[in-house]
Amino acid sequence: METNLNDKIVIENFSLQYVDGTESLRNINLRIPRNAITVIFGPAGGGKSTLLRCLNRLNDPADVKTMNGRILIENENILDPKTDIIRLRRKVGMVFARPVVLPMSIRSNITYGLEVMGEKRRSKLNEAVERSLKQAALWEEVRARLDEPGVALSGGQQQRLCLARSLALEPEIILLDEPTSGLDPISTGKVEASLQELKKTYTIILVPHSVQQAARTADFAAFFLQGELVEFSEGKTLFTAPSDKRTEDYVTGRFG
Repeated sequence: METNLNDKIVIENFSLQYVDGTESLRNINLRIPRNAITVIFGPAGGGKSTLLRCLNRLNDPADVKTMNGRILIENENILDPKTDIIRLRRKVGMVFARPVVLPMSIRSNITYGLEVMGEKRRSKLNEAVERSLKQAALWEEVRARLDEPGVALSGGQQQRLCLARSLALEPEIILLDEPTSGLDPISTGKVEASLQELKKTYTIILVPHSVQQAARTADFAAFFLQGELVEFSEGKTLFTAPSDKRTEDYVTGRFG
């Protein structure tokens, strides 16, 4: 599979089977374009979260029996044993369904990763706090509370704080695994609005919590079913005129 300039990630003939015998992903071929929101959706157990975790090598090797194929980010195969995992995870940030807020202040939640990587300049840390909180649509709500505990924030604010923490490291790619599944509609709307702005700078891959969210947010969409990539196209095409009957049945609510 030849890459082109618009490809941020190219997945080639990728399969993964777990030690317990379950085959999570089967011969996946997928191009993920840069500076867009690519939605990966489908019924539970289809391999969506597994694929997301493979993109920054978060799968526990002890659970994996076989893994074949290639995942290229900017033409570099991240599955190569020589891959620098720390560098990869700085390039590919991840936000999970449940916000994992560190037991420290809002400010320190943002600066922690930078400080671990050796950044000591207060001006740089302060700039990262303001920039990333603005990008996550949280700055106006917390600018006067930066030294309060992060855990004192509401659920929706905590999720946006986790997004800001990832953005502080200036990744190239952001992975989001059902980031709004526990949020109210207003908080969900704020996160989705943030993503529309963030895609101008970042490549975003989203596992949504509903078909409706997938349709609202997707520039491109990939439908997964039982470890297989059934269909991939522009979002507006896939949700209005899917080419595979299984996709059509799922997006119209006939199954799943």
